[in-house]
Amino acid sequence: MSFTERLSKNIEPIWAKIHDHPFVQGIGNGTLPQETFAYYMKQDYVYLIDYAKLFAIGSIKARDIETMGWFARLLHETFNTEMDLHRQYASEFGITREELERTEPTPINLAYTRYMLHVAQNGSLSELVSCLLPCMWSYWEIGKELYAYNGESLSKNPYAKWIEMYASDDFGELCQWLIECLDKQTNGKPEFELQVLEKHFQTTSRYEYMFWNMVYEQHEWPI
Repeated sequence: MSFTERLSKNIEPIWAKIHDHPFVQGIGNGTLPQETFAYYMKQDYVYLIDYAKLFAIGSIKARDIETMGWFARLLHETFNTEMDLHRQYASEFGITREELERTEPTPINLAYTRYMLHVAQNGSLSELVSCLLPCMWSYWEIGKELYAYNGESLSKNPYAKWIEMYASDDFGELCQWLIECLDKQTNGKPEFELQVLEKHFQTTSRYEYMFWNMVYEQHEWPI
């Protein structure tokens, strides 16, 4: 069993809750209220600004040109594909790019990104990947599941573009590279180091669930 297969097996209970979350299910069946999705768009946009920094740090920590290139591609795709989709949806809801960029992150959003950035700046490349992987990997799994669920009726779903992007071969290729990168980085590592990486993976997977719940409930700062 590879290290990422071990991660996938052990994280199943958390990811099952993500897949069953009413926000995710609402995207899948197209019933999620637009104002709830708009709130998500704004919070996820400012999340992606910090998430993209992880790929820049990854490129710095990489020890070969090929790995640097992959992280550069991940940075490019985040800025020019994923965030562009957010801007397109936002414009449909009357939200300007300036409004997106002025959005204040919620406590959970801020805690999530700061955890990843702290690990990325102070840890190894494998620690960085173990932190950022749950986001991409779980989105890919969600996208594939919702795409299969919708079938021929996908065109009738108001969130079809969102589902199609995260179910796409291009997104999957990037995610698969990260999975293989982590397996390569962890090959031969002692168990105590693997446990540290798995803790990072579990922590950010929990943050993923908390993020979905946060945007569904629209949690803001208490004061």
